[in-house]
Amino acid sequence: MIAAQAALETKMLLRNGEQLLLTVVIPTLLLVLFSSVDVVDTGAGKAVDFLTPGILALAVMSTAFTGQAIATGFERRYGVLKRLAASPLPRWGLMTAKTASVLVTEVLQVILLTVIAFALGWSPHGNPAAVLLLLVLGTAAFSGLGLLMAGTLKAEATLAAANLVFLLLLVGGGVIVPLEKFGAAGQQVLGLLPISALSDGLRAVLQHGSGTPWGDLGVLAVWAVVGLAAAGRFFHWE
Repeated sequence: MIAAQAALETKMLLRNGEQLLLTVVIPTLLLVLFSSVDVVDTGAGKAVDFLTPGILALAVMSTAFTGQAIATGFERRYGVLKRLAASPLPRWGLMTAKTASVLVTEVLQVILLTVIAFALGWSPHGNPAAVLLLLVLGTAAFSGLGLLMAGTLKAEATLAAANLVFLLLLVGGGVIVPLEKFGAAGQQVLGLLPISALSDGLRAVLQHGSGTPWGDLGVLAVWAVVGLAAAGRFFHWE
């Protein structure tokens, strides 16, 4: 039942034009545009080496947080979650299926963006295991926050808030603009955001070849625990 629901969730997500815009089109366009045009000072080295880790982080956020929050919010509004909760599929099974759908989508995103980045001249470094751990913890953190928003706000409010957060974190989360541009105080505050921890952690490994970024992993772990716990406590099914 969980596998069937996960397949259905994945098909619905990939058929949704707005979701495809968030998960595929926008990250791809940002990667190609800012790698090809010298608009933002990304420091020494090739722009694509700086941008690709941030765009991968943005892809995780767009799927696990923004897309999932909007889709789940409207499912809740139209009574879909209430009906599914009354089916033989247990509630934890539904959430597991949604998580599996997010992971499948992220795998497709990572493959697509990686191919495009290599075509643009990307030269990654570092330990793949550290990259995988960052992506998993980032997914958990954003999933918890997305479900918390979808389960506590009205669908229209979730739509507006999720898109607003997406835009704000795109600008101030170290995805395209280095955090150093925001000054020392701003850098310390913004560095505690999950998107900043994920993009900086991926950049440390993939661009600079660093070891496991335990500080960034710690920030993501805290967000994951708090977000998932809050979602489990305050999520309303109807």
